[in-house]
Amino acid sequence: MKSPRPALSSAFPVRRVSLLRKLLRATTFLGLPLFAILNLPAPVQAWGCEGHQVIALLAEKHLTPHALAMANQVLAADPIAPNLSRYCKEGGIDAIADASTWADDVRSLRPHTSPWHYVDIHLGTTRREVEKFCDPKEGCVTRAITDELAILRSAGADDQKRADALRFLIHFVGDLHQPLHAASNNDQGGNCVPVAFFDLKPQLRNPQTESYAPNLHGVWDTNILAKATPGMTVDQAASDLDHSFQGKIAHWKRDKLNVNGWAWESHQIAVKTVYGKLPARVPVETPQEIKSCADDNHVSARMLKLDERIEAPYQDKAAPIVRQQVAKAGAHLALILNQLWP
Repeated sequence: MKSPRPALSSAFPVRRVSLLRKLLRATTFLGLPLFAILNLPAPVQAWGCEGHQVIALLAEKHLTPHALAMANQVLAADPIAPNLSRYCKEGGIDAIADASTWADDVRSLRPHTSPWHYVDIHLGTTRREVEKFCDPKEGCVTRAITDELAILRSAGADDQKRADALRFLIHFVGDLHQPLHAASNNDQGGNCVPVAFFDLKPQLRNPQTESYAPNLHGVWDTNILAKATPGMTVDQAASDLDHSFQGKIAHWKRDKLNVNGWAWESHQIAVKTVYGKLPARVPVETPQEIKSCADDNHVSARMLKLDERIEAPYQDKAAPIVRQQVAKAGAHLALILNQLWP
């Protein structure tokens, strides 16, 4: 039941999705001004510039010297093309942080990679077999991580393939830990759920696709953590999370490499908190393929009538989980790279 959001983000029976739907699935994360989010033509990032950079910087703090050296060597062997249009104009503190947002930049050049950023596990599912919700033709985030790791392990891969694989891997591990990249309800991973975020009211951004901002996905990508960590640089945010989750990070980076298990954890967070703690109950939709928020009997218009208002009670429940997921993504990225280059 691949849901419309990407018809892939809900663990589901797989379906094909239009490029537009795929592009609408991800939004921006931490650090963009609210007016900038509202004026974007469509959601373009998952976790956003700063969120992905924080994950990369936190992972670096826990890499072995050999893994860190190998990661930098692979990236240096085939640098990011200088003429590539970068959404995140400030690339990051170093090569690994800069690489963390590259996968979103190349999506327009490689549209077949759009479904690789999520896996559509529908809210109503009780099945833990995440792989059943990954379209065998289009792929999904769990399969993409496995595939990029295989390239990095291959002795025959050239410098470009290895560098691209590492850049994809850094980004996709972050995406996997965003709960709405592992859940959907015929709503493009919450992109079709208009919400008011404190004083910011939902506005129609595209009459044809019936998309609104703010929406649930965008709030989880950007607004919640931005409100919880005002004024921090990415380096400060990474250090803050490293300190706050010190004990848990020590445990997480010793986990088994289990991308399907991590996806299911993200899905459960989406069910219990992202949707489960909303002030107005969101009904579970009968899974179907959608191409925009106008489908499924105008899903976004129906969700708008719920008058979801995200204020302090929801923010207080969600912010610790957003922080935890960013920290866990950094720890799991370190785990993967340390195992790849022991």
